[in-house]
Parts: sequence; C-alpha cells; structure tokens
Amino acid sequence: MRRYERYKRIIEYFQKEMPEVNTELEFGNNFQLLVAVILSAQCTDKRVNMVTKDLFIHYPTPLAMSKVEPEDILEYISSISYPNAKAKHLVQTARIITEKYNGEIPDSLDELLSLPGVGRKTANVIQAVAFGKSTMAVDTHVYRVSHRTGLVSSRANTPLKVEQELIKNIPDEDIPRAHHWLILHGRYVCTSRKPNCDKCGIERFCAKKMENSKL
Repeated sequence: MRRYERYKRIIEYFQKEMPEVNTELEFGNNFQLLVAVILSAQCTDKRVNMVTKDLFIHYPTPLAMSKVEPEDILEYISSISYPNAKAKHLVQTARIITEKYNGEIPDSLDELLSLPGVGRKTANVIQAVAFGKSTMAVDTHVYRVSHRTGLVSSRANTPLKVEQELIKNIPDEDIPRAHHWLILHGRYVCTSRKPNCDKCGIERFCAKKMENSKL
C-alpha cells in the first residue's frame, strides 16, 4: 500500500468513527485552554483537569491571574510536572495577555510563541482548537502513531518534520480533527509499551502489519 492510499483509508476510518472530536482538556474560554495546554506538557490531561477545576474558579481570566504571584498559582498546581516553572510562566503570560493583548489570546504563531511557556506544539493546539486553524500539534502520541502506521517516513525524525509531512498529506479541513484522532489513538489504542493491535480499527492499513508495504 502506498502512503497516499494509507492516508486515504485511515482518514476515512476516523471520519466515520470520530466525526466530532476535541481535546480532553476541560476549559471555559481561550485563556483557560492556553493555561491547560501549558500545564499539560509532560503531564496527563487527566491530572491537568484535576488541578484546573479549582484553579479556574479562582483565576478564570488573564486579568485575575495577572494580579497574583507564581507562589499563589503553585498552591493549585503543585501535583503537575515542573510546577515552579509553569507557575511562573502562567503569571507572566497572563500579564502579557492583559497588558499587550487587552485580555485576548493572540491567534498568530509568532505571537503565541512569544508567550512564556508556549512552544510550537502548544501554539498549534491553540490555533487549531481555539481558532479552527489547520495546524498540527505533534506530541509523543502523534509522533509515535505517525511512524508506526507509516503515515510519515523514517526521515521525519523530529516533531517539526512529522508535522510538515502530516500537513502535506492531510486535507486542510481534516487537520484540526486529525490532531485529536492521532492523539486519542495513541493514548488508548496504539499505546507506547504494548499497542492494542487486536482492538485497532486501522490495523489493516498499518505499515507495521503489512509485508512489502511501500512507505
């Protein structure tokens, strides 16, 4: 099976099985989404949702969070990975958004990347989820599934290269959903240590399972 055929079959499968899909992070506005995504770096969405429930009650907006110190945020996120650095980034980001962007989350890649604690993956998530842009955030799940299934070549040995290959081959209108398709598939089916191939709906298209597959 050639790569373009694999893309076609896998996209058709997810379109049918997961026509409506979104992030598992819980949030009430774009700022809360940004906070949750920053906190999710090297941390599970489940854990993030546990701490943001109380965090967002006290600091639901950039203005509210901009008025406190990192120590105040640390009280709520101490169980998150790298809590000290993330608390500092959240307060700094809240102040920039309040002062420079009038409380609104910017939608351009460059502006998002200028915010403390925001890398390319986080910026792409915000663009896709908050603004519906055709951006592909590549985390460990997307990276793993893309390689295992043969959606990307062995030359795509960095998150950016994986992102570029996926963007090139997935229709623009499907890219925001495809990000979630691949994440959820990696989180619950194509897991890191022991993939559940017997429960995989795209196993028949997977490069790892096909002899003489032309990647």
